[in-house]
Amino acid sequence: MEIKKSPKADLKNKRGLLLEIGLVVALALVIAAFAYTPKEYRIDKPDLNYGPVEEEITEITRQDQKPPEPPKKVEMKVITDLLQVVTNDTKISTEVDFAEFDENTEVIQQVAVVEETIEDDQPFLIAETMPSFQGGGLEAFRAWVQSNVKFPQIALENGIQGRVVLSFVIEKDGRLTNIQVLQTPDRSLSEEAIRVLNKSPKWSPGKQRNQVVRVKYTLPVDFRVQN
Repeated sequence: MEIKKSPKADLKNKRGLLLEIGLVVALALVIAAFAYTPKEYRIDKPDLNYGPVEEEITEITRQDQKPPEPPKKVEMKVITDLLQVVTNDTKISTEVDFAEFDENTEVIQQVAVVEETIEDDQPFLIAETMPSFQGGGLEAFRAWVQSNVKFPQIALENGIQGRVVLSFVIEKDGRLTNIQVLQTPDRSLSEEAIRVLNKSPKWSPGKQRNQVVRVKYTLPVDFRVQN
């Protein structure tokens, strides 16, 4: 059986039409290419007619240096003017009476002793005689503080406890001053410790070289909840 194409599906009949369409498109592209003109760029020509710029030369001025001053004359006395030169034959007599010296006389050398002054404002950390509190030392004072402190209610409710470290100075008259907080777990605990230290009785002051001096102490105060 022979297969035949439909006249409508045969493209050979349209070959001439397609060729004409192609020529028209090619002609349109050529015309468009010739019609397109790129943008013009203007190049400015620099003006070469300019004169050289003269640089102004600044004159360097030098200050007149003063001539060095002449060395000062120092008058020196000749040794011969100070010393009396004599000949070897000249006898020299000394007016020293050796009868005043006795071999058994004891020579006593006196040495001036200068007393050392101690600064009033500088406290000592360690003195020859440390201050005493009610017949004891720092441990006796710490026991007195621990027996007088009261645990703050606000710290107790919040479960705050720990150690407060304070520093203070024992004055020459035995008063306790210059209280400073060095370490604290809570402000309420440090305020309670300061309150007790301000109530401290007077101490027996310290001494350095038989002079009353100020002495500085550091004291830990414990706040613990006992079950």
